[in-house]
Amino acid sequence: MTKSIVISQPMFFPWIGLMEQVRLADVFVHYDDVQFSKGSFFNRVQIKTATGVKWMTVPVQHNGLSTDINQTSLDDATNWRASHLGQLKGAYQKAPYLKDVLELVEMVYAAPSRNLAELSIRSIEALANYLDLSKDTSFIRSSTLNIGGQSTQRVLDIVKQLNGDVYVTGHGARHYFNHDLLERDGIRTEYVDYKLTSYPQLHGDFTPYVSTLDAIASLGREAKSLLVSPGLYWKDFLIRAGLPILPFDDKSFLEQRTAA
Repeated sequence: MTKSIVISQPMFFPWIGLMEQVRLADVFVHYDDVQFSKGSFFNRVQIKTATGVKWMTVPVQHNGLSTDINQTSLDDATNWRASHLGQLKGAYQKAPYLKDVLELVEMVYAAPSRNLAELSIRSIEALANYLDLSKDTSFIRSSTLNIGGQSTQRVLDIVKQLNGDVYVTGHGARHYFNHDLLERDGIRTEYVDYKLTSYPQLHGDFTPYVSTLDAIASLGREAKSLLVSPGLYWKDFLIRAGLPILPFDDKSFLEQRTAA
């Protein structure tokens, strides 16, 4: 029996694609000791409103460019929690499960968060619990594993320490990931084959690239039925994406990936 590992940077009330990764994981590793970057999904997410897609952002204190997200403090100079709840009430006032959305967010905000990573992790696990995914997936933080290094080598070391056979990742890794490194250790890399299943959604044309809260507002706990995406072997994924399968040490690897 295989054991699937997902390693993902914590995202704030993330899009439903991250819930697909949770569903595919036996162990979901919150990559919480990576650098904060402005404009990322660490502290913001999009929601749909009557006037278009809007950002819901958690203000943070900038402690320097090299600050990890588990050391990035929240900025409570304004009552952003109340502002978020107001945004959600306005956006989903006509949704059948608005109450569930507000209760879920209020629960996350009620617990103290010492840093941005804790808040985003709490939001992910609250969504996973609501969608009944936690019974099949265990969660751990990379900062607790005492594994150094970076990039693909660190991923490999984490997967090996957790006795994983399969590493599942999102599509962004195709530009830099050394698939061969894991394969030489007998670990299969798969990309999530996102199906982007549509559902009755408020405010115009359907988009999957908004917070999972959007699906919950429309479907409640039945939003779990949207999670149907399988993993796709990395070579098949690259072929379908029109990317060449190159040895990682080929000097043109990064140039061709980036150009694609």
